[in-house]
Amino acid sequence: MIESFRWYGPNDAVSLRDIRQAGAVNIVSALHHVPNGEVWEIEEIKAHQKLIEAAGLQWGVVESVPIHEDIKQRVGNFQHYINNYKQTLKNLASCGIHTVCYNFMPVLDWTRTHLYKTLGDGSTALAFQIDAMCAFDLCILKRAQAKEEYTPDEVDAAEKYFDSLDAAAIDELTKSIIAGLPGAEEGYTLDQFNQRIQAYKHLSKQDLQQHLILFLQELVPTLEAVDLRMCIHPDDPPQSLFGIPRVVSTAEDLDVFFSAVPSVYNGLTFCTGSFGVRADNDLDAMFSKHASRIHFLHFRSTQRDGNGNFYEANHLEGDVDMFSMVKAALNEEATRKKSGRPDWAIPMRPDHGHQMLDDLNKLTNPGYSAIGRLRGLAEIRGLALAISRTL
Repeated sequence: MIESFRWYGPNDAVSLRDIRQAGAVNIVSALHHVPNGEVWEIEEIKAHQKLIEAAGLQWGVVESVPIHEDIKQRVGNFQHYINNYKQTLKNLASCGIHTVCYNFMPVLDWTRTHLYKTLGDGSTALAFQIDAMCAFDLCILKRAQAKEEYTPDEVDAAEKYFDSLDAAAIDELTKSIIAGLPGAEEGYTLDQFNQRIQAYKHLSKQDLQQHLILFLQELVPTLEAVDLRMCIHPDDPPQSLFGIPRVVSTAEDLDVFFSAVPSVYNGLTFCTGSFGVRADNDLDAMFSKHASRIHFLHFRSTQRDGNGNFYEANHLEGDVDMFSMVKAALNEEATRKKSGRPDWAIPMRPDHGHQMLDDLNKLTNPGYSAIGRLRGLAEIRGLALAISRTL
């Protein structure tokens, strides 16, 4: 596997030098300053690339080229934004970057209710709590249809949770959900957020699936022409939020759009943490079925409690069998190498990490402090080395 680290650009608290000292060789990054829907110009791509290469590293994966909301809804200027997207892909390929991770999550990107949950050892982790999410929806956002979509028990639990919060805690919960987490590109006020949600109220899951399929069908000729691999990231968390369905959460979801768009350039970012939140997702079976189109790996583990709540566990702990996942990845690489695939080595990054040690006193992107990810990378590196000796 190609050991990688995500870097948010020159303003990231974790520098390229830090990443190089961690032993990673590949950078996962994006042009975060370019507004969603606009073309990434070649000059901008090369300038970012030059910074990375000057540090002795390579920009191998883009995460992400965001998809404009008009494309997801197929309204307004969606065709203009699709054309811009295709031009961005051509520009990236012309600069030697051939792997693009993206997602199709409506309105919000990845979502957590708590950014600094304190664990028993004193480190902090990202966490998702159902009662907190429902309390935000019902009592802070006050979404019009919300009360009809929850059970009486869920409403009661949410109201009790809300009553336990003071003004500072309400503000913190609101910011955690709608202010925009790293890589999300967009943050909202409560009014803006409500408006964005209402724009989706007429769309079913089947509608969104079809919009994704139509988007990919239009991209495939460009992808094949420039040899660029798109790899969709699963929903995080893999469930409906705010009454809006999500379409990349389960094995069945993957079957729908991979069957409709079978090109290998329509690929998958296999995120063990996102898929692992659902106990009904068989990660081994999902990996095996779609192994040939997995172009990027996010290795992390989450700890479920059986009631819909979870937090980010250490990489070798939690509910994900990381041994099995690393072994599956190494076996797939061996299969590709034997068949002569030039892209046999799969980029992998340790996804998220606990804030720990000296990083507890630093201001870093939630989930993306240096030491927690360094620990994750070191653990996965050691596990991979041990497994590779047995293959």
